[in-house]
Amino acid sequence: MEVLKIATAGSVDDGKSTLIGRILYDTKSLTTDKLEAIEKTSKQRGYDYLDFSLATDGLVAEREQGITIDVAHIYFSTAKKSYIIADTPGHVEYTRNMVTGASTSQASIILIDARKGVIEQTNRHFFINNLLRVKDIVVAINKMDLVDYSEETYNKIKADFSELMSKRDYQDQKITFIPVSALKGDNVVNKTDKMPWYKGQTLLEHLEEIDKADIFNIGTPRFPVQYVIRPKTEDFHDFRGYAGKVYGGNLSVGDDIVVLPSQTKSKIKDIYFYDEKYETASRRSSVTITLENDINVSRGDMIVKDGDLPTIEKQFTANVCWMDSSQLTPGGKYVVQHGVNKVLAKVDRINHKINPDYSGIEENVTGLNVNDIASVTFKLNKPIFYDQFRNHRTNGSFILIDTQNNNTVGAGFIQ
Repeated sequence: MEVLKIATAGSVDDGKSTLIGRILYDTKSLTTDKLEAIEKTSKQRGYDYLDFSLATDGLVAEREQGITIDVAHIYFSTAKKSYIIADTPGHVEYTRNMVTGASTSQASIILIDARKGVIEQTNRHFFINNLLRVKDIVVAINKMDLVDYSEETYNKIKADFSELMSKRDYQDQKITFIPVSALKGDNVVNKTDKMPWYKGQTLLEHLEEIDKADIFNIGTPRFPVQYVIRPKTEDFHDFRGYAGKVYGGNLSVGDDIVVLPSQTKSKIKDIYFYDEKYETASRRSSVTITLENDINVSRGDMIVKDGDLPTIEKQFTANVCWMDSSQLTPGGKYVVQHGVNKVLAKVDRINHKINPDYSGIEENVTGLNVNDIASVTFKLNKPIFYDQFRNHRTNGSFILIDTQNNNTVGAGFIQ
């Protein structure tokens, strides 16, 4: 079944966890014991409604404070699709968590409280989705029940958000506005009759109709080799296959290819998925490839089409989201993990810090603190083969690992 991963973003008390809980409840995705626990806790707190945020806020501190602190992944399915919702925090101090949740998502839901409208945090949420090239964005204008389901309020927020859209540098995003009430269930899964002026789809109807061909960035085919398969059995004594996942574009039998970093050339002989053969491996499919001639290919190598090579350099500039309590400073040494490759890198310079609310950049920055986003130039001890993130989401991203404690301290997107 097709899987859609969705990131959520919303400021404190915008109702993000309640919205997710409502989706789970109305799609009958909550287990009986979970539903009983929600009913019991809601009653103990004196609520005359079910507190659906209890379905997602897993940490004790989250439940006590009524806020989301860490990224939680919620799974549910309908007859059409399987969904993974990355419930990310909305606080400024949890920017790194928002980046983590959105970095692997194909769609995003940005919540806006109808009473507050577009606020500074909305800018931040939209900026991160723009930075990470998330293609399908739903702007869910929530708590419409608290503004008497006003069309005027909805149109005002829509106009304000449209002004924000004019600041983005990624124009391929599809933006959809949906007025909802997560608490009452209006336009979340089921259509409401309280907003007759809204003629569009419910939130779930929109998610159900998202075409996966539209949400994955189309680039050039890249095939990082994850494993070399050598069965050495009687039936497959000389078999040598290269297993991995195809990113960006399609690979077909007969394609002239180049293996990086050796730049050895060959042709694709066969494409296997388990015991079946295919003529073409479509993007995002996990397959095993065999080549016409017996050449040296190892884990971490990359197979690309001849004449369609990525950049092969020992230096690059990237937008980095810093995630650690210790500072990133010029001269600092880290391990860059790019795909399955790990390369030692040194911070050459911090070019400027980027304010994630569209208020501009800061020059002359001497270090990055936790949750900062900045343009940083790195020098590597050996070349990697990369694409710009805007052209290839997978081959243009990496993580930074602290050489002392092996902690993941940053995420980067190559410019």
